[in-house]
Amino acid sequence: MTDVDLVARIGRGDRIAMKELYERHQAGLYHFVRMKLGDAFEASDVMQDAFMEVWRRADRFKGQSSVKTWIYGIARNKAVDRIRRSTRMTLRETPDDTVPDETPSALAVIEATSDAVRLRACLEKLTAAQKSVVRLTFFEDLTYPEAAEVEGVPVGTVKTRIHHAKKLLMHCLTKGETP
Repeated sequence: MTDVDLVARIGRGDRIAMKELYERHQAGLYHFVRMKLGDAFEASDVMQDAFMEVWRRADRFKGQSSVKTWIYGIARNKAVDRIRRSTRMTLRETPDDTVPDETPSALAVIEATSDAVRLRACLEKLTAAQKSVVRLTFFEDLTYPEAAEVEGVPVGTVKTRIHHAKKLLMHCLTKGETP
């Protein structure tokens, strides 16, 4: 059964469909939210809030994006709301839509090292915005437009973040230096 089928069933109040959708997406969504918030307990709360919102709004899902993108967008908005409420700070980044993506492929970046510990250490050196789009595109297999929708930024901003993240990762992984 596809995610779209599950959402349609959830929209009709099917709890079993909700359980299946939750089981499909909870692990990746939890890691995505935890990366945004940096706190396991906050991430769990936000993830649960996001799935409650899915339950409440499933009957209004129009299919203009993938279900996964829709869920991640809800979670991202909930995480941003949580950050704003707790710290009263605003998040801003100036997009640079003019940067072409001429950096190595994601596979080349990851193949640059077989040392998972070193890769994790290099990933931790990226900015929160870079880590977020790397997670969405490399590990959650979202396209740049889908990641842009989840992040609430233009596609060019995602490209810029990926461009800089890949350069920093390659430098860190091939030179043994941290970005």
